[in-house]
Amino acid sequence: MHQTDIILSTLNARYVHASLALRYLKSNMGELMDRTEIEEFTLDQRPIDIAEKLLSHHPRILGLGVYIWNVEQTARLVALIKSIAPEVTVVIGGPEVSYEYVEQHIVALADHTITGMADLTFARLCRDLIDGKPVPNKIHTSATPKLAELELPYRFYEDVDINDRFVYVEASRGCPFKCEFCLSALDKTAWPFDLDRFLNELDLLYQRGARHFRFVDRTFNLNIKKSARILQFFIDRLDDHLFVHFEVIPDHLPQQLKALLTKFPPGSLQLEVGIQTLNPSVQALISRRQNNDRALSNLHWLRANTHAHIHTDLIFGLPGEDVQSFARGFDRLIALRPHEIQLGILKRLRGSTIVRHSDTYAMTYNPDPPYNVLSTSLVDFHSMQRISRFSRYWDLIANSGRFKRTLPLILDDDPFLRFLELSDWIYAETRQTHRIAVNRLFDLVYGGLTRLLQADRAVVIDTLSRDRGQTYWPPGQTPAARRMSPAPSRKRQARQLRHIGGA
Repeated sequence: MHQTDIILSTLNARYVHASLALRYLKSNMGELMDRTEIEEFTLDQRPIDIAEKLLSHHPRILGLGVYIWNVEQTARLVALIKSIAPEVTVVIGGPEVSYEYVEQHIVALADHTITGMADLTFARLCRDLIDGKPVPNKIHTSATPKLAELELPYRFYEDVDINDRFVYVEASRGCPFKCEFCLSALDKTAWPFDLDRFLNELDLLYQRGARHFRFVDRTFNLNIKKSARILQFFIDRLDDHLFVHFEVIPDHLPQQLKALLTKFPPGSLQLEVGIQTLNPSVQALISRRQNNDRALSNLHWLRANTHAHIHTDLIFGLPGEDVQSFARGFDRLIALRPHEIQLGILKRLRGSTIVRHSDTYAMTYNPDPPYNVLSTSLVDFHSMQRISRFSRYWDLIANSGRFKRTLPLILDDDPFLRFLELSDWIYAETRQTHRIAVNRLFDLVYGGLTRLLQADRAVVIDTLSRDRGQTYWPPGQTPAARRMSPAPSRKRQARQLRHIGGA
């Protein structure tokens, strides 16, 4: 393979994720752009195989994006690169190495580390290295660039990205809110790209065939006029394949936006709504400003009046929140029937101000990525593990969409408690939370409902069959045995069937 002076690379969580950051770096390389190439990998690839592919370019400089999900494998990759080809200059950057970097093993391994937004800093460093200028500093702190000075990156999405992967875009950077669990709390405010320039780039992507757009803006609906123009841009281009994802502030949904959101047909719009906690005292403790009544009212309106897929977020393990408080918030949220509730366990992101509560609330964190909280003064380690398993099984059962008709039977009139009981039961049966085959999962849901939650067997079989799209036979049961099974009482069957299809 021919030599490429500069390689930009990262390990994405999955193939469908295309790195926006690498494309920003390349678009701002100036005269070095033609000497720069992008190589992306995924977490399921071995570091030694990645090293072989990268070194086949014979690069002089290797730039690597480091994130919470890939830091451990990237550190192994850097170690390999420096052992095999020590002459290659390794430059790392990204959120994971922008804070608390002094003690990090990967920072010690790399030749240079760029902290903050590296859009322009990386190119300057490469120029000095290529020109042979002395670069004595190992750590390079980026000033926040003026967005008007940046070259936009969207031309560097290749056709394969447009056809097979998520196209990530951003109309703004930063966030004005100060939620202490989030690195965006370190921003002073949010600042937008020039909207005409941005929409022109979107139109060029659309003309090339892009139909799956994911906005990474932390607060899409902060500026209503700009948000409305972006929504109208997509409404004007609606077709059977368009899909757009936005992250929205839940308590800020004026009538102008509501009117536009109703125009998106089924399957074309996803809204990520960060609720995080519904406990007002916890919200105040972590500097989160949120009008809960308005947020829940807006969620109810979105579910009732739009075709948007509603993805909501809750965080367990926040300082000042116990299991009972979290359960109440979960039950309030589930009553609004969002399509997904992403249950996350609090992570102590490097640089986040959540650490100020560590002593007062006895916050103990995993020392290794993803730095998840292990216990607090109100939640012991065993309970934290239970909710962590709850989160995993919730993804497999509720968020997967496989059990739309069966889920209401599980949740019934006490959603959090019943699903926690089911979660405990599944773990006792399997001792695993991953690599559970779909057929096995159906059997576990059947067993949990009939043996633990005392749901009517015939009703469970019927709903599982409807969810599966074919007749479900419980383990060891034959068609003849099922025909001979006693029918449930009319009263009991009617009570349970009332819940089917409600979520």
